[in-house]
Amino acid sequence: MDATSTPSPLQRMSGRSRSVLTWIGAGLYPFMALLPAVSADPRAPGVLPACGSALATVLLVGVIRRRPLAALVMMLLVTALLPPAAKFHGPQWFVPFAAVDSTLGYVVATRTLRASVVAVSLTFLTQCLTILGFTSGPGNLVVIGTIALLALVTACVVGLLGRERRRHATELRSHEVAEAITAERLRIARELHDQVAHSIGIIAIQAGVGSRVIETQPLEARAALSAIEATSRETLSGLRRTLVALRRSGPSAEPGAAPYGPAPDLGDLERLAATTADAGVEVDLRRSGRQRQLPPDIGLSAYRIVQESLTNVVRHSGAGGCRVTVGFGEDELSVEIVDEGRGMRGAGPGVGFGITGMRERVALLHGEFSAGPRPEGGFRVAARLPLPEPTSTTPDDASVAGADAR
Repeated sequence: MDATSTPSPLQRMSGRSRSVLTWIGAGLYPFMALLPAVSADPRAPGVLPACGSALATVLLVGVIRRRPLAALVMMLLVTALLPPAAKFHGPQWFVPFAAVDSTLGYVVATRTLRASVVAVSLTFLTQCLTILGFTSGPGNLVVIGTIALLALVTACVVGLLGRERRRHATELRSHEVAEAITAERLRIARELHDQVAHSIGIIAIQAGVGSRVIETQPLEARAALSAIEATSRETLSGLRRTLVALRRSGPSAEPGAAPYGPAPDLGDLERLAATTADAGVEVDLRRSGRQRQLPPDIGLSAYRIVQESLTNVVRHSGAGGCRVTVGFGEDELSVEIVDEGRGMRGAGPGVGFGITGMRERVALLHGEFSAGPRPEGGFRVAARLPLPEPTSTTPDDASVAGADAR
């Protein structure tokens, strides 16, 4: 059993001690609240013992937090007994009702509507009976009644505002959690789509080639099967890294766990181009600008854009080749994939999970993305990703152009 899920003996003792102190305070409250009333000197200012009775409410703080309704009933009984128990009478003995109203506001803010209605009705009835029974003179009755009613209404309004604030905070937290879950699901969907779609497309083409030439050209069939095996192993490795990363529950891996492989970036484009070439599409890979180390999110996004674009070329364009251009600018990275095939028939430039995923990746990095058919024929995908300030450069800073993937 996890040690963090079971409270320690010290914690259990502390909890029991707090519970005992809470109920001891509740037992002392009636005596400490009535003591100033029964022992006050009639010649002393009457407001002092009344305030002392109100301050005795601090003994009920623990009960108010745990059982606010029970604490409210106890306070109503004690405050109703204060005027008849006092040695001298006067409006000052209604001061403790301020503490009752404060507790009523807490009940309205934290308890159900039904419990709040019961608490307000009980408080109003008790205060009315106490004021009518122990107030002398119609003038004092009107003044004290008006003040008591205003205090009661104020407590209810403050409690309702607190309830609304708590409800709004709960809804806001739920909305934030829902947005975070949706964003994570989209991120996982994009990553899995980019990993699987390209590999499945390559495997399907190689399987078709192998099935057609298995009897007439065994060597070609064997090469196709080897390509299928290599692509499958690579895809399984990527999926395993993704699933292991999703199952991680802490910042550090457990001893003996499988290592996490690095995420692909622009340095893996040659291998990606070679895999695409095995599927029958030659890739003309070109680089320009002063190359430098990229942040992982930008490198991964650029790689996934190229990967998904090559997948579309293989599956939809019917072209025998395409051109991939990666340009390092001073403040942005440009990626362009152009083919001269028939384009994505039956799908618009913004249709499909692949293009949608590429657009979302670029939007998350505050870049620009475009995808659509070319006027002269074929299809073009272009993305521009903002880059941070250069931190390091590759040993060869000269522009590299016309590098063939093969």
